[in-house]
Amino acid sequence: MRVIGDIPHHQMKITVFSWNNKYHIKFEIGQFEQTYKIGSMDLMGMDDINKMIDEEFLDSIMQRFLEMRTSFHGAFQRLNS
Repeated sequence: MRVIGDIPHHQMKITVFSWNNKYHIKFEIGQFEQTYKIGSMDLMGMDDINKMIDEEFLDSIMQRFLEMRTSFHGAFQRLNS
């Protein structure tokens, strides 16, 4: 897997990889991560990737991170009860 770019963001780390004829876009906050895979023929490089990652998409990713954190903390609390 080869890193082809980073997208600056104030709350999460966004890294774009190229591997196996796909772009892998990884979003990270702390111990949580989300990865989206897109065929390399569907996008024309980093310009299209930057356009695709708009505010609406970022908002949904942030919401998913919050849901992940809630699920994780719930499971951890049940483990320790």
